[in-house]
Amino acid sequence: MPEGDTIHNAARRLRPVLEGATLRHFEAPRLAGTRPRAGETIEGVEAVGKHLLIHFSGGLTLETHLRMTGVWHVYRREERWRRPRHLLRCRIVVDGHEAVCFAAPVVRTHPTARFGTAIDPLARLGPDLCLEASASADVVRECVERMASLDGDTPIGEVLLDQRVGNGIGNVYKSEVCWHEHVDPFRALAGVPEETRTRLVTTAGRLLRANLRPGPRRTVAEGLAVYGRRGSPCRRCGTRVERAVEGALARVTYWCPTCQPH
Repeated sequence: MPEGDTIHNAARRLRPVLEGATLRHFEAPRLAGTRPRAGETIEGVEAVGKHLLIHFSGGLTLETHLRMTGVWHVYRREERWRRPRHLLRCRIVVDGHEAVCFAAPVVRTHPTARFGTAIDPLARLGPDLCLEASASADVVRECVERMASLDGDTPIGEVLLDQRVGNGIGNVYKSEVCWHEHVDPFRALAGVPEETRTRLVTTAGRLLRANLRPGPRRTVAEGLAVYGRRGSPCRRCGTRVERAVEGALARVTYWCPTCQPH
């Protein structure tokens, strides 16, 4: 599932192929915004939490957000794709390679000059918890302070998903972080002490950064602690892991009712 670590790992794969290369062809059937032109130079590939940015010399930046379904692949020219063409959302062709984005719900361009200004399209986001700098006490404190601006009745699991608090956490890390810190993901924010909020943010950043590497995602030695393990024994106490789907976005939460009591 695409979360902050997924996007940073995708950027790491794309950089050697795209950065400094000349754009030969750009295809995006559902693009919102202006298209970069063939002949421009690709100046950089950047991950910002769950957002992947590709900067072009003509003054445009491509933003993709993979949500629950999207993925970026890199292919050699003429290599067969591993996804069907009807899922194509963006294709960037350079000499020898092409980067192809499949099934992403958000594919749009912005003027690059907007980034870092008052009209930055990502200005509302909290600190990127995948960055090494997010381990600092100041960044963790900023995330905790951002929590204080939210409705106290909001479940802490939803608070962790709010990208205005800390950028990069999705359903997987929400469930895993709450399990690691013995916190009921459905507890109201107002009932979560500041010390616990600090631990949640710290653990979220630690787990995200630990997965900035190739290979399967791990939050415990065996893999994942609770996510995707409904009915399986908790890796800590042996109780059956439970699962709930809530809200209009059908967000999934996994937890251990013994380790994370109401």
